[in-house]
Amino acid sequence: MSLRELARVVQTSEVTVRRDVRALEAEGLLDRRHGGAVLPGGFTRESGFPQKSHLATAEKTAIADLAAGLVEEGEAIVVGAGTTTQELARRLARVPGLTVVTNSLLVAQALAHANRVEVVMTGGTLRGSNYALVGSGAEQSLQGLRVSRAFLSGSGLTAERGLSTSNMLSASVDRALVQAAAEVVVLADHTKLGADTMFQTVPTDLITRLVTDEPPVHDDRAATELQALADQGVQIAVAGAMGNPVGDHPPSRTDRRRDVPVPGPRRGQLGTPTATLRSTPLTGEQPGPDRAERAARVADLRRR
Repeated sequence: MSLRELARVVQTSEVTVRRDVRALEAEGLLDRRHGGAVLPGGFTRESGFPQKSHLATAEKTAIADLAAGLVEEGEAIVVGAGTTTQELARRLARVPGLTVVTNSLLVAQALAHANRVEVVMTGGTLRGSNYALVGSGAEQSLQGLRVSRAFLSGSGLTAERGLSTSNMLSASVDRALVQAAAEVVVLADHTKLGADTMFQTVPTDLITRLVTDEPPVHDDRAATELQALADQGVQIAVAGAMGNPVGDHPPSRTDRRRDVPVPGPRRGQLGTPTATLRSTPLTGEQPGPDRAERAARVADLRRR
């Protein structure tokens, strides 16, 4: 249910409902989602494309703007299925000499009329809920392929398990896409941070970069997960930070690519603080920061 509907049913304000939903989630009675809440334990629950396309639209747009800046002219990349990767594809249409391998009909459609972009589609069986090609045909068509980057989305992302999805066939194809790429870039808005679903697609140690949006100040789960991912060596780019509000045009590439050091060793290199957290107001915090101090720091960053 949406927060608005919950407020109507219980005859109170959305601010009160939002606070109560956070408390109920802490007790394990429900799971928060962007703009609402669902029943707990949804490891196998998956929304269809119509529902997903209306969730976190501004955040997905900002993430796609930022991720498009990682792609250079003449590159060969793979782009997985999803509403966020569809937004990315719309921006990739302007990159000349690009070759895009995809199992998504929506990604291919977004690039269909790009003059200087070559689109290569996998084989496979059409999965109508997300307009993606899945199955052994899709996986076999990816064998022997090698590209510079894979751009993937999913249903949930945690530092413990990495990227996950609710469908076994989709997860299997995503793993094949990962095998074809030298780097893996995950696109996930803050509502997916800390969410865990049934099938793992990309373990954390294989994720090169995460492109996400700036979590709300009250979203402790997303903030904690970002820090944990950074501590494991994932490079993080945050759309909406550094004077780039969600939904606005992205800053210059020089601004976007500035790295900020974060405490915490990369996996397998204990004692060497090499992990970086990109463009995020959470950088450099010590464990267990005071919530008021964090809010003041974010407010000061926004003023600057």
